[in-house]
Amino acid sequence: MIRTLIVDDDALTLELHRTYLERIDGFVVRGECSGARAALNAVLEQPRDEPFDLVLLDITMPDGSGIDVLRTLRARSAAVDVIAITGVRDADTVRQMAALGVHTYLVKPFPFAVFRERLTAYREHREHARATDGEATQAEIDALLGRGTGTIALPKGLSAATLQAVTAELRAGAALSASEAADRLGMSRVSARRYLEHLAAEGIVARGARYGARGRPETEYRWNRRADPDL
Repeated sequence: MIRTLIVDDDALTLELHRTYLERIDGFVVRGECSGARAALNAVLEQPRDEPFDLVLLDITMPDGSGIDVLRTLRARSAAVDVIAITGVRDADTVRQMAALGVHTYLVKPFPFAVFRERLTAYREHREHARATDGEATQAEIDALLGRGTGTIALPKGLSAATLQAVTAELRAGAALSASEAADRLGMSRVSARRYLEHLAAEGIVARGARYGARGRPETEYRWNRRADPDL
């Protein structure tokens, strides 16, 4: 079970996030804090045999910021993952949190479905990290760093779970057009193209032209084997 600390200065938000977390397999709430100082004490004073694995961290609190909390935890070499959950949207804050190694930056308000998707992606990332032993391939390194798993770099409007599904289709078979990907995954062609173009921009898939019997050539997307040298 992933031992989790929830940090937020609003009592109703603490209760909401606790209720959300209790509905997701693999997590257990081991503590709640309403301030920056209390969060630091909770993490740094935990017994060595039962440390927190994850902190759901608010940014704006009366006695300090989530940035300060995370900076102090990193300076003290606290081995804990952090997911920022906040109403703060400015790019500078996001950049600072990213530089400090936050796993995901989740902007309030959000429905349970979004919360579940991001926490599930984190759990899968953690499980993958544990399963990877010895020397890692480039693809495994990308996975361990959270590439394509719903981290800050994921463009607005893209779902980590759907991105993983699109990636799996391309990795397993032949080249796909946006229409073919949409049919296989039960989504619109426009949405499928957005995911495919994101993967192409990241160098994970390669674009090509498919020429039919007539009409304009159709763009197809093929898994870039250089992104996964073991295939």
